[in-house]
Parts: sequence; structure tokens; C-alpha cells
Amino acid sequence: MRFPRNLLLTRVGTAAFTSVFFYYTFVFINLGTIFWYEASALRELLLVFLFLLSTFWVHGKIATLFNAPPFTHLPGYIKVFIEAASVIVVSLFLCLLFVYLPTFILLPDTEVLPIRVRLGFVVGAIISLFFYYFVERERKIKQLQAEHLRAEQLQKESYQAQLEALKNQVNPHFLFNSLNVLNSLIYVDQDKATQFLSQLSEVYRFLLDSSGKQLVPLKKELELVHAYIYLLKTRFGDNVQFTVKVPDAYQQLELPSTAVQMLLENAIKHNGSTPQKPLLISIFVADGKLAVKNNLQPRLDEVNSNKIGLKNIGTRYSYLTTQKVEIEQTEEAFTVRLPLLKVEQHENSDY
Repeated sequence: MRFPRNLLLTRVGTAAFTSVFFYYTFVFINLGTIFWYEASALRELLLVFLFLLSTFWVHGKIATLFNAPPFTHLPGYIKVFIEAASVIVVSLFLCLLFVYLPTFILLPDTEVLPIRVRLGFVVGAIISLFFYYFVERERKIKQLQAEHLRAEQLQKESYQAQLEALKNQVNPHFLFNSLNVLNSLIYVDQDKATQFLSQLSEVYRFLLDSSGKQLVPLKKELELVHAYIYLLKTRFGDNVQFTVKVPDAYQQLELPSTAVQMLLENAIKHNGSTPQKPLLISIFVADGKLAVKNNLQPRLDEVNSNKIGLKNIGTRYSYLTTQKVEIEQTEEAFTVRLPLLKVEQHENSDY
């Protein structure tokens, strides 16, 4: 049984309290007092506790099963009937497995009256139904609602990132520079002008193709990066130098779309460059994360920045994984490390 720590403690505490409460309720019904204790009471309490704890665990599995296809497509009353029947059947089985079977095996001389067995089965089924419908099912519904809200927030962040990337590309300053570069190339090197226009189209094609996607494979992101680097190198020449070293083993891992492109834009925006002091930008993998690193050469003219790009990337990651975006700044360099995700790392689990 694998539970998150908080959920495990909650279920253990609930099972322990419920075991004591119902056990001494039966004691009161049979003896007329709750001030009673024998050595056998501890053994019986332990068996009831194991029954309840296993019941709570199975409830989570049942709730997950019935909140997914094909059961979600069934008519409401049929789904409720099958769901309740499943809870009861499982309850009877667990009661036999954790309460009566150990008693018969470990204490074969103990007399267990048939009426107590029937009463135990009935009460166990009632307790199981109560905790399933008023605790576990409600918890699962709230969890699904939270997941839907989480997905909506992530979609909003993804669209914001796409808009931010498009804004960086189509603002008048960028278009003015790009068209100037293209205009000069047409007269100097028509083949290079054609290539420049092709790479510019590639950037826009990627942005359109990835629109609405939460994650893209690193391989696809690097296609955008290489097209974008071509535009920057054509524009800045040797003033900006790039190094991209990403092993093939990481190419199928995923990250938020346009995240690397936004980091490149951020580096260009905040740093100056000359042929004597070029801006050096490296993209590589370190400790399982994709690192984007540039040497620090702050512009002489002040650049206004609200760091929306870095905030956006960090927020999008927070909806996908517990891994954090790492930002490190020294006197010489600025580095951002992006977690690379496997599909199972950002899919929702039962707990």
C-alpha cells in the first residue's frame, strides 16, 4: 500500500479511532458497559484496524476505477448500483480475510457465534459504504475538480507563453531589424536571403504548431532553437556565439514549448555584445536538466524588465512537476536549468 505521508497518517488515525469506537460500541451492546478489557481485546482491535485500513486503501482504487471510462459512460443509477455492490463485496471479502480467517486459523478453539459473524459482515458493509460515499468518493470528486482547474490554469499559462513568444517576434523593432537584414541579403546573397526567410518561416510554423500544447519533446524545441539561432547569427554575426550540445538520450524528454527560445531572447535583451567581447550562449544538459547559460555583459543602456518570461516558465513547470526551475547568477554568468520530464512524471496519479 503506497500513500503520500499525510494521507497515510490520516487513514491510519481514522482507522484506529473507528476501530476503538465500533469495538467498544459492541462491548456496550453486549455487556452494558465500556469499562471492560481483556487480553483478547487487543488482538481483536488489531484485526479490525487492519480491516479498516485495507478498506480505505481499496476505496481509493474503486473511486479511481469508477471515475474513469467505461464506467463514466454508464447511466447514473446503473453506475451507482455497480459501485455500491463493489464496495459491499470487497468489504465482505476483507472482513473475512482480516478478521475471521485469522481468528479461525490462529485460535481454532475460539467459539465464534454465527450471529456475530453475520452482524460483523453487515456492520462492516455499512461502515465501508459510509466511509466510501461520505469520505473517499467526495475526496476523489474534489481531486478531479482540482485537476480540471489545474489543467485550465496550465492551458492559460501555455497560451500566455505563445503570445509572449509571438510578441517578441512580431514587435516592430524585431520586424524592422529582420526586414533590414533580409533586404540587405537580397542584393548581396540571394541564396542566404532565401535561407533567412525559410528559417523565419520555420520559427512561425513551430509557434503555430505548438499552440495549445503544454509540453513538446526536446527534439522539437531544439528545431525552433536552431531556426531562431540562425536568425540571430545572421543579424548579429560573430557578436553572439552559440554552443548547443544535447545528447540523443535526452531528445525525447519534454519541456514547456518555447521555453528555451524565451531564454535566448532574454539573454539577447539584457546583454550587450561586440566582436571583441561576444555574448556566449551555451545550451547543454547537466544533472538531467537542460541548462541555458550566458556570460554576463549588461547593456550600457538600461533595459526595463518585469521578468515575465522567467516567471511564466516557472509557473508552467509548477503545474507539471514538483521539480523546480533553477536560476543561478554569478559575477561572470547567468544560468537557467530546466527540468526535462518523462510523460509519467507529469501525469496525475491516484494519490
